[in-house]
Amino acid sequence: MDFAIPADLQAYLDELDAFIEAEIKPLEQQDDNIRFFDHRREYARTNFEAGGLPREEWEELLKEATRRADKAGHWRFSAPKKYGGKDGSNLWMAVVRDHFARKGLGLHNDLQNEHSIVGNFPFVAMFDQWGTEKQKQEFILGGFERTRRVAFGLTEPHHGSDATHMETRAVRETRDGIDGWLINGEKMWITGMHVATHCAMFCRTSGEAGDASGITCLLVPNPTEGLEIEEWMWTFNMPTDHPRLSIKDVWVPDSAILGVEGRGLALAQSFVHQNRIRQAASSCGAAQFCVDESVRYARTRKPFGEALSKNQAIQFPMVELATQCEMLRLLILKTAWEMDNMPHEEIERTISDKVSMCNYWANRLVCEAADRAMQVHGGIGYSRHKPFEHIYRHHRRYRITEGSEEIQMRKVAAYLFGYLGPKKGTMG
Repeated sequence: MDFAIPADLQAYLDELDAFIEAEIKPLEQQDDNIRFFDHRREYARTNFEAGGLPREEWEELLKEATRRADKAGHWRFSAPKKYGGKDGSNLWMAVVRDHFARKGLGLHNDLQNEHSIVGNFPFVAMFDQWGTEKQKQEFILGGFERTRRVAFGLTEPHHGSDATHMETRAVRETRDGIDGWLINGEKMWITGMHVATHCAMFCRTSGEAGDASGITCLLVPNPTEGLEIEEWMWTFNMPTDHPRLSIKDVWVPDSAILGVEGRGLALAQSFVHQNRIRQAASSCGAAQFCVDESVRYARTRKPFGEALSKNQAIQFPMVELATQCEMLRLLILKTAWEMDNMPHEEIERTISDKVSMCNYWANRLVCEAADRAMQVHGGIGYSRHKPFEHIYRHHRRYRITEGSEEIQMRKVAAYLFGYLGPKKGTMG
């Protein structure tokens, strides 16, 4: 049993670090771009006069960073080789994401809007698995060329974690001899609609409320007649690109179906494991950053003539956080390695509970670590001149999104008590 980081993976981390120093750090310092990361970051990123949307210059800076990363062969790392990627594994992605987040805030990796110079592309996996050949060419290659961007239209105002009761419906309607679907309903928290060219709209097309089957994913162009952004939802973590949508008599042809009619939920859930393990690694790395910065500060801060680090009231909370980071990291890497060594469809049946363990605990841990870092740093820690409030605000949302921690704990419980997973049917 070998717990060492493989030599080729360590070499890649070194290559990424060198790229960041040579290409990304200078860009971060250029033209006062540091304003997007220092105490001015929330104002610099947010166009408060335009509904709280991200400022164009902020998003353009992120694009330039990923352009440079793509040219260097890093941005598409996790994508299949046939689309210009490197077939990056879950294990390697977990290590990279942990490594990046431990560096703190910076242009190399800013998860407020899922930006990283080593990108994560859930839609590539979805289109590769479920799309037609034409859809793959249009949306996968078009996504990398920035001519296509797809928003994920699952959540509704009255239906969050339970998508089986969604009220958005699509009924068959033929127009000008072309078979298609007429869509009506509402959606909420559909991230990225201000720049999306399409929305992957999940609609009930058959069955009854509560049925897992009968939901279909339809690719709706944006903008299109009848698709309206009603408001931008301002959040704890600004800027916002999460709108509430109304869909009134929107028509799309049969060719807009992504995947199999009536099996949209299977499509929606098929790649959550990849997202969750990578996001867990980012939260673990950010938690470790908070611990490291707090330890460094406590060694140098000397109230009453002695280092703050000599106080057990400082030491013991940091010991607990550091211990949890170490244990969590090992579980994340073990789970990512197991994911890489089994067929994709086996993950849900055998280790989905481990993915949920990693994700919900990592998101809780980083919030605790950021809060403790504020306390250790005192007044300056509470200010925006330190990054901890930003880390807390960002990662706090992941205790709700990507599957709330309660939903993920239910998954773990179902495996633990034998209602799902390998123990199903064996516990009486």
